[in-house]
Amino acid sequence: MRTVVVGAGVSGLSTAAELLRAGHEVTLVSADPVAATTSYLAAAVWFPTAAGPPDRVNSWGTETFTHLEELAQNSTPGVRMCESLALYRTQPGPVDWAHSVREFRPARKSELPPGYAAGLRFAVPLVEMPIFLPWLRNQVIAAGAHWVSRTIGELAEITDLTPDVVINCAGLRAGELVGDPTVHPIRGQIVRVTNPGLSMSVRDEAHPLGRAYAHPRATDCILGGTLEPHQWDTTPNPELTQSILRRCRDIAPRLDGCEIIETLVGLRPGRPNVRLELDHTTLPDTPVVHNYGHGGAGITIGYGCAREVAELVAAL
Repeated sequence: MRTVVVGAGVSGLSTAAELLRAGHEVTLVSADPVAATTSYLAAAVWFPTAAGPPDRVNSWGTETFTHLEELAQNSTPGVRMCESLALYRTQPGPVDWAHSVREFRPARKSELPPGYAAGLRFAVPLVEMPIFLPWLRNQVIAAGAHWVSRTIGELAEITDLTPDVVINCAGLRAGELVGDPTVHPIRGQIVRVTNPGLSMSVRDEAHPLGRAYAHPRATDCILGGTLEPHQWDTTPNPELTQSILRRCRDIAPRLDGCEIIETLVGLRPGRPNVRLELDHTTLPDTPVVHNYGHGGAGITIGYGCAREVAELVAAL
């Protein structure tokens, strides 16, 4: 089939790759190059964040974990398995993602920084998006996808490409394209710093100053972060930068003395639940498969969602 995928973040590119693998013709429509997408800025460690519904997120997340783990085993650029530590000030209850990760166990007391009563150790995929996304784009283009740079205000503006089916992976812009008022930005501010030798990903989702995570990459560390719904401002907040540094030093004391490289802000595509469904009403003569609203879980569930999109297209 002739498919047109709108959006070239991790969801759009993953979907395009799956459609190409199934033998379809793919045209990618994007207003921005890969380096200008929200996905490019993401810390991108597998961990379900700000996305629903829980049962489908668990299923998509498990499938995506397996896929990313295989990419890491095959030395895919920018993808590796990373030791991780989730910290808790009180004993945690059951976590619904434990079955998906590897090497899951309680943290030993010697592994906890001061002030923490408990922790969970596990291994998950870590993806360096500035390396992985261009690689994925090149893979998609090499497999035969056509790239169209175009800004559109509604899906009807791409009917000149004569699609048999349109895949809406437009992220935050999806709400505008299809009149979905539930789509909203979730502002995220992160700080990129020099890596003082940190090798383990560490997080505290309930730090008193706000979410805290430190994700080591090959040449830097990504520190975060925020989940600020309905906030459109992409200007970095200096006070928030200092707060992120303070909370991240609490969870990873080795970060004391690290140097700031830059502060970045991205707008995640928020929605009460991911919209992944077939739609026969948005365009009168062309079916549309919607795949948007992934919140902060694009890298965590993106491949699983792409597989489901391919199945919906196959059923057509």
